Amino acid sequence: MSGDERSPQAASLSGENEIPRALVEGELEILGLMPNASNATFLARARAGDDQVLAVYKPERGESPLWDFPEGTLHRREVAAYELSRALGWPDIPPTVLRDGPAGEGSVQLFVRFDPDVHFFHLEMERGEEFRRFALFDLVANNADRKAGHCLLGPDGTIWGIDHGVCFAEEPKLRTVIWTFAGEAIPDGLAADLAGLAVRLEAGDAGRILRDLLSEGELVATRARVAALLEAGVFPEPDADRRPFPWPPI
Repeated sequence: MSGDERSPQAASLSGENEIPRALVEGELEILGLMPNASNATFLARARAGDDQVLAVYKPERGESPLWDFPEGTLHRREVAAYELSRALGWPDIPPTVLRDGPAGEGSVQLFVRFDPDVHFFHLEMERGEEFRRFALFDLVANNADRKAGHCLLGPDGTIWGIDHGVCFAEEPKLRTVIWTFAGEAIPDGLAADLAGLAVRLEAGDAGRILRDLLSEGELVATRARVAALLEAGVFPEPDADRRPFPWPPI
């Protein structure tokens, strides 16, 4: 399937993170398997009355076991990443919900149009502001797999982040292609957003929502990563004792 295929009545999003009703409560119809996915990942149509959208459905039942993540939790991490982005106000992640489907409980994410020939390495130099946000988000989420191809360019210029199933581990696991800003000071506006996130994780809705999706230890570790970024005030350098890049990088 090309990145341009989409239901004619699908929701139009421009980074506003609105959740279409059909995504939340519509009947899911599986249309086929998405290519090149390591876990069962389906293209689906979600339909509620006259409203319909295309979606990416990742059921728990289709997750391959990983030695370093609890079994059956990857779909919940996808939803947690979206909720974290909502709490921060960035970056743009397609609306993602936890719900039942034809193969059982899973994450259901809005399918967004994108240019399949463009990824992070094409956009890195001209879209620094957005990628600073992605870099900080991945540091907070402890993203173990930020490939260049996980940054999609939408037709309106929005850069969408996808594939967050291996985030939020308690142990440091950051593997990303976005090291462009290592050693730079975190801009004041983004630092203020991180400070606001710290409050929402401790005593606001963000903490309550993530507690339903992650373990208590993972939530504590997420808070600690936010605090460490605020204390350091800079984008960190790659850890010399660990492989800092995903493979393959795209």
